[in-house]
Amino acid sequence: MNEIEPAGAPIAPGYRFVRTHAFSEEQVSRFAMAAGDENPLHHDAEFARGTRFGGLIASGTHTTSLLLGLTATHFARRGSVLGTSFSVDLLRPVLATETVLMEWQVTSIAAHSKGGSILELQGAMKGADDRTRVLAHGTVLFTPDS
Repeated sequence: MNEIEPAGAPIAPGYRFVRTHAFSEEQVSRFAMAAGDENPLHHDAEFARGTRFGGLIASGTHTTSLLLGLTATHFARRGSVLGTSFSVDLLRPVLATETVLMEWQVTSIAAHSKGGSILELQGAMKGADDRTRVLAHGTVLFTPDS
């Protein structure tokens, strides 16, 4: 599942875009190690099975990068984008075998003095149970293609 707004829809408050992502144990382990996160919850399946999570979980770095990457990918298809600020709350673990829905919504838009617009965004990563795993807020400078 990708893009919720029709192609070419105007970017305004309420504009939304989504993507699904399927994690795997191998992907979670590789990402954590590449990011320098040696927490065994992300790469040692035997250790992780003995924890309250019952198995490997994705690192916060992994879930966050997917959410931020979605904003860059989405807006870059329509113009120039530069992320200026992001914050995240890691509310619940994301299991290494989980498929999640990532969603962003534009909450406000303001003209930038040097051109383009400042977009305020609210984002979330939700599991199949519709419970939010990661909550995010972002600000990007977006200049649409002419």
